[in-house]
Amino acid sequence: MTASQLAFVFPGQGSQSLGMLGDLAARHPVVVEAFAEASEGAGVDLWALSQQGPEAQLNQTEFTQPALLAAGVAVWRAWQQHDGAAPAALAGHSLGEYTALVAAGALSLGDAAKLVRLRGQLMQSAAPAGTGAMAAVIGAEDALVSEVCRDASQDGSVVVPANFNSPSQIVIGGHAAAVDRAIALLGERGVRKVVKLAVSVPSHTPLMREAADRLAESMGAVAWHTPSLPVVQNVDATVHESVDSIRDALVRQLYLPVQWTRCVEALSARGVTRITECGPGKVLTGLVKRIDKSIEARALAAPDDFDAALADWKV
Repeated sequence: MTASQLAFVFPGQGSQSLGMLGDLAARHPVVVEAFAEASEGAGVDLWALSQQGPEAQLNQTEFTQPALLAAGVAVWRAWQQHDGAAPAALAGHSLGEYTALVAAGALSLGDAAKLVRLRGQLMQSAAPAGTGAMAAVIGAEDALVSEVCRDASQDGSVVVPANFNSPSQIVIGGHAAAVDRAIALLGERGVRKVVKLAVSVPSHTPLMREAADRLAESMGAVAWHTPSLPVVQNVDATVHESVDSIRDALVRQLYLPVQWTRCVEALSARGVTRITECGPGKVLTGLVKRIDKSIEARALAAPDDFDAALADWKV
């Protein structure tokens, strides 16, 4: 296999679980070392939190984000330590975009952990509990979902497509009342499956605009570098070259939809035929398979899966 065929992708919120990467860490000490480095930046013991909980705290946005960042970088470093094949490109879903940028050397793990914990805090404060909501729409066309969101946005409340996850899965988000109206309208339009998500922060919607502006102010305190690998960014499915444009794409990502379908298509257009999910869970592996069945997708979180991929995809 040539390196040009391989890409790594990093998951975002929703992939966390109590005990994540515990089995992998037993075989690869670098996993715990990465968590320790991220913990210094975040100001919280992320390994203890991810292994022992409390689970309710792990699921709070400000802690979920640095924990998942640490997890993605931990798996990435384990892969590198064992001379796994180098990817041609990287991408990450939402929070995972920061993980991809750490893997590409654009910023340090400690700085990124501090930044994403702040990102989580800003997101929580921008939409206090009960203000926002999100729902997954299954089996509806993009155009229909967008139209329904426009119709449901009224009386000062807004709902928009937040994640274009695959051709058959779109997440909508916004003010709770507008999301409820959209769910009712989708039912009237014949959409049979809409699942309200157990989240209170409506990521990637206009409700996050203030949080994005404040995050942009904090980015200047972090040392940024030109990435050593191309990172396809969520907001426009484009590889940005300069630090300024990378940071701008990260800020816009917070209040504009995640274009995950287009990101996977962009990787495919770069010649990628194999995608490895680097972090806990298999969420992105499933989405990749739904977006492009010709791409071989694997997850690395389980030790046996890691070892098998390492054996098949050596340098």
